[in-house]
Amino acid sequence: QVRLVESGGGLAQAGGSLRLSCAFSGRAFSNYAVAWFRLAPGREREFVSAISWDGESTLYGAFVKDRFAISRDNPKNTVYLQMNSLKPEDTGVYYCAAEANVGTVLVSSQAYDFWGQGTQVTVSS
Repeated sequence: QVRLVESGGGLAQAGGSLRLSCAFSGRAFSNYAVAWFRLAPGREREFVSAISWDGESTLYGAFVKDRFAISRDNPKNTVYLQMNSLKPEDTGVYYCAAEANVGTVLVSSQAYDFWGQGTQVTVSS
């Protein structure tokens, strides 16, 4: 069974940075695409970013606007989300999700079969 564990969340000031990690276990990591979603109070779950199984393809939500960067280290079974120029509206619980996919990266949460427990990101103004 696939297990995902997020870490790296916390409190940051507006304009600051955080680096989230998603540790993957249970299956062959290189067969999985991984995405980040976030959930804020009063808002629907929102696509943040996704990366293909080989790291060659990445996607970002429109609100990211070059502030975030997703990457993966397959030997370490880990995906990272570097978040820079944070804004208070980036506050929320960030979840990583995985799907067995060696094709086109998808943005729909329904495409992802496995989810972590989430890590809280709070950005103060």
